[in-house]
Amino acid sequence: MVKLRGDFERETVWASQAEIASVFAVNVRPVNEHIKNIYKSGDLQEAPTIRNFRIVQTEGKRTIERDVIHYNLDTIISIGYRVNSKLATDFRQWATKTLREHITKGFTINRSQIGAHYEEFQKAVETLKSLAPAKSNVDTESVLELVRAFADTWFSLDAYDKEALTPKKVTKRSVALTAITLMEGVSVLKGELMHKGEATDNFATERNRGAVEGIIGNVMQSFGGQTLYPTVEEKAAHLLYFIIKNHPFVDGNKRTGAYAFIWYLQKAKLLNTSVIRPATLTALTLLIAESDPQDKEKMVKLVVMLLGGLKR
Repeated sequence: MVKLRGDFERETVWASQAEIASVFAVNVRPVNEHIKNIYKSGDLQEAPTIRNFRIVQTEGKRTIERDVIHYNLDTIISIGYRVNSKLATDFRQWATKTLREHITKGFTINRSQIGAHYEEFQKAVETLKSLAPAKSNVDTESVLELVRAFADTWFSLDAYDKEALTPKKVTKRSVALTAITLMEGVSVLKGELMHKGEATDNFATERNRGAVEGIIGNVMQSFGGQTLYPTVEEKAAHLLYFIIKNHPFVDGNKRTGAYAFIWYLQKAKLLNTSVIRPATLTALTLLIAESDPQDKEKMVKLVVMLLGGLKR
């Protein structure tokens, strides 16, 4: 097994000629010849693709340190398309298949990590993509971020698409939510964003007096002594949805909606930062913002499911 040196700052890996030869099951000599031809033909430039690493080697009873030239991922791939071996052929077939998938679908998948759930993964991607309009700003990367967040609930997505979701675990905890307390928190957010130059005075300024109070009233409303949205998960999901879609503010509705969502979950002690990551929240916010109003219930259920409140 060959361990290559990862260089995540440069988004590459490094390998010596001996390691490359081992990867493709060939001798070092053809690897050396191919490297010379790669640079001679101008396929790659030498300077940015090579690097010296000090390697400690044991020779007999002596331990010797030597500088050994290593080549980056671009060079390794280029060699893989030139050497003649069974492993190199397998590599070329894999690379062609991966490139085709990326071009046709806009993303590539690590099938070994997906394992037996590959079909469920594909359905999850298509389900989430279908909720965004044809000319949506919700790109494939955002969709994949949401699918990552739903890693434990892929099996629920088919039921979700059929609107057949049922409660799994719900939190019927009493958590106070008023327009005054929410706007106090939003005011702090506004100050921080303005200080960074990321917002103007219009940010989180109500479009119409009482707009936020109306949304809070909808989220917390009850009838006949029964709360319309009885669980914390449902309240949080509706709070996010209503602020984004009802546009109560002159500017910053998406950011304020995301903040209110996190703020309320923190108050309810239900915020799971391993699931609701910044990238996940951004993708979810964009998806809600661009969703068809007719899909309101689907979007809310999507958020509740993300919070772990729904099952198949």
